[in-house]
Amino acid sequence: MAEAHQAVGFEFTVIPEGTDAQLSHQALTEIYLSAVHSWKKCIIRIKNSVIKGVYPASPFSWLFVVIAILATMYTRSDPSMGLIAKIQENLPVSQSLSTQCKVLLSAVIFSTMLWLLLIFTMRLCLKQLLSYHRWMFEPHGKMSTTTKVWVALVRIFSGRKPRLYSYQGSLPNLPVPAVKDTVKRYLESVRPLMDDAQYERVAKLAAEFESSLGNRLQWYLKLKALWVTNYVSDWWEEYVYLRGRSPIMVNSNYYVMDFLYVTPTPIQAARAGNTIYAMLLYRSKLNKEEIKPPAQWLLRSAVPCCSYQFERMFNTCRIPGTLTDTVHHWNDSECIVVYHKGRFFQLCVYQEGRLLCPREIEFQIQRILDDPSAPSKGEAKLGALTAGDRTPWARARAKYFSSGVNKKSLDCIEKAAFFVTLDDEEQGIMGDNLRESLDHYIKSLLHGKCYKRWFDKSFSVVFYKNGKSGLNGEHSWGDAPVLSHLWEYTLATECFQLGYNAEGHCKGEVDASLPKPQKLNWEIPSECEEQICQSLALAQALANDVDMHVVVFRDFGKAKVKKCRVNPDAFIQIALQLAHYRDQKRFSLTYESAMTRLFREGRTETVRSCTNESCAFIRALEGGETTDVCRRLFRTACEKHQRLCRMASTGAGFDRHLFCLYVVSKYLGVESPFLKEVLSEAWQLASSHVPHQMIDLFDTVNHPEYLCYGGGFGPVTDGGYGVCYLMLGGDVLTLHVSCKNSCPATDARKFGAQIRTALHDLIQLLSPNPKEPLK
Repeated sequence: MAEAHQAVGFEFTVIPEGTDAQLSHQALTEIYLSAVHSWKKCIIRIKNSVIKGVYPASPFSWLFVVIAILATMYTRSDPSMGLIAKIQENLPVSQSLSTQCKVLLSAVIFSTMLWLLLIFTMRLCLKQLLSYHRWMFEPHGKMSTTTKVWVALVRIFSGRKPRLYSYQGSLPNLPVPAVKDTVKRYLESVRPLMDDAQYERVAKLAAEFESSLGNRLQWYLKLKALWVTNYVSDWWEEYVYLRGRSPIMVNSNYYVMDFLYVTPTPIQAARAGNTIYAMLLYRSKLNKEEIKPPAQWLLRSAVPCCSYQFERMFNTCRIPGTLTDTVHHWNDSECIVVYHKGRFFQLCVYQEGRLLCPREIEFQIQRILDDPSAPSKGEAKLGALTAGDRTPWARARAKYFSSGVNKKSLDCIEKAAFFVTLDDEEQGIMGDNLRESLDHYIKSLLHGKCYKRWFDKSFSVVFYKNGKSGLNGEHSWGDAPVLSHLWEYTLATECFQLGYNAEGHCKGEVDASLPKPQKLNWEIPSECEEQICQSLALAQALANDVDMHVVVFRDFGKAKVKKCRVNPDAFIQIALQLAHYRDQKRFSLTYESAMTRLFREGRTETVRSCTNESCAFIRALEGGETTDVCRRLFRTACEKHQRLCRMASTGAGFDRHLFCLYVVSKYLGVESPFLKEVLSEAWQLASSHVPHQMIDLFDTVNHPEYLCYGGGFGPVTDGGYGVCYLMLGGDVLTLHVSCKNSCPATDARKFGAQIRTALHDLIQLLSPNPKEPLK
């Protein structure tokens, strides 16, 4: 094995007297520098743990408390009210300690106890303050006196320079809603989708559940909430993501696009060099907890959000199992794995304890591109195992990859910082057909050829032959806004800080003595190749069935919507409802994700956007009602939608509660017709909004073209649409639409055209002099 020879640090020669080991100075230097690198990381972790453990105070505040207590004692007063004397009496008798030393030691012990008590009190106060969410429900621009006082108190108790995980111990736990409230909100959400007979049947099931089984299940759920930080997240990760046995490609994984109208460099290796370096810089900041804590903003103050999902962004892989998958995270990795033309290469991104510069990473990537070696038997399409059903992949992994060279190579992939694909295709805006080229581009990011990505990795970076790039993210470890945070930082750092020289290469010098990237070796038997072919056939059938379309809407954006005094997200959601009604001639169950990261370990909650109010507006608009009536109904629908979003974000949603009640019923072995009906409902329209989070890193005035145009995901159901939208700046909106070709009732391009028309109709309705008729 080539990599085994590279790892040898000693040269052995056999002589008559015995074995003579000649030490390799270079190898020992490398070992020493690696150890120093590891020790530094260990020290950083300990330092961060201390700072996080005493937050919102600082470690130096301990010294201040000690000095203050000693200074008070120097004035012959006792701030401890006799406690220091009690501590002194109970100190172990030691002949080596004088009376003065015992007094000093007792004072230090008391000061430390007082300091810890103050920290605990401050953290408890901050946790209670962060449980206040009324500010979310106040009208925009109108803040109550209570909220202003609350903002001031949060500032006082939040400390000066919070780190990424500083707030984790102070965030409130997600509350468990009352069964009565959950049932009431659910019935309200399904009313516009059912006729009187259907609604009466469901209402009867709900009443029976509320009066009998619901209280029993709720008791177990409240008991769980007392013992865990979040009563939803662990079950959501396990049962929604990890226990799914169908392919995660298309069904679970998602993608994020590159810049649309600009390519920083057409050189594939150079683009990879800067991007990989920027990502590793982000990881370094993440390890040092120098990333600013995510927050929602109010009156120039940050309301902290949970940072838990950032912990598993790098060095993480989903491991297949026969019944359930698991997510494995490693503390560190100095390597990435690169796929190119059917070969897997391990690329070490550190040399003698330092991170390679962008030019050196480009040099190493170019070596892989120029490598003439052929793939091993069965290696070229090995990644298809991660694109097929989970159980066959788990069995193949246990049988063919649990020992020997296959295990070593698989370990390199799974333990890598992330996965890189050097694709030999060109993507982006190709030729004059913008629509077709973009649709082909996003399909490539979502699934590619089904074997050029390692879909189990936390994320894979794809670099195309013409310099375009993008991300494919695995969903179980974290949600899209977290990965988008990394991608925005990466794009901004790559273009505005690192840059490229006149020839399009990365800046910097190259150390020509760098060892070559190591090609991973495989021994794939014929039986395993058969399984690879089966997984590939299944994945290709799934990929071919996906219809994707990008709507780049430049006619107006959120700036114009805000001028109409309408919330932009509510505006788009109503437009999606209108477009879907025109496309399907009916109202359907609609999903919009809302973040619950105001709570510890919070992930998402469902907002059911199809409401009585939105349906009333659409009926009026399509029925030819007057402009004033339509405007009034539209604003009522927007207000209802905003209220639902705020309730979901503040723990008053009901879908996750119903999901957890269903899980408890399965553990108890009891059947609930009501819960079974709720959990079997199909989302005909699934939507998500991923906001720009680091817009301050982009110069949108001088370089408006340097904006990421969002990402998307596959359709949630066979007969439904998936829509992911992003509002760029003030005048651009992108919507990524997906559906399935096998469903005759859906068409991504047709639905995209309906969305465009709906957006124009709504803005025309809100304009001062709308033209009649509106339809």
